[in-house]
Amino acid sequence: MYAIIQTGGKQYRVEQGDEIDVELLGVEDGGQVEFSEVLFVHDGQNTRLGQPTLNDFVVKGELVATIAGPKVVAFKYKRRKDQQTKHGHRQKYSRVKITEIAATA
Repeated sequence: MYAIIQTGGKQYRVEQGDEIDVELLGVEDGGQVEFSEVLFVHDGQNTRLGQPTLNDFVVKGELVATIAGPKVVAFKYKRRKDQQTKHGHRQKYSRVKITEIAATA
C-alpha cells in the first residue's frame, strides 16, 4: 500500500517504513506526526483519488531527527574590482519515518 501526501507545498509518495525529509514541522525528536492531506491511496487492487484530498485517510509517522541539507554556496565576484563575497546556507529538514497509512472511518 502506498499513498501520496502533501506537506510544506510539496508532494511525497510514501509507503510504510519509508523515511522522508520534509520542511520543518515544529515537533520534538521522537514525536508523532500526522499528515491529513492525503491525495492518493493505492492498496494493490483498489485506487482512491481525492478531489483534492481524501478525508477518510491519514498517514502517521514518527519524527526521527532534525537534519541539515546540503550546503548551498552563493559566490559573487566582480573582476578587476577586488570585490568578492561568499555566503553559505544549509536548509533544515525534519526526517520522518512513516509508521502507518490508515483509514479514519
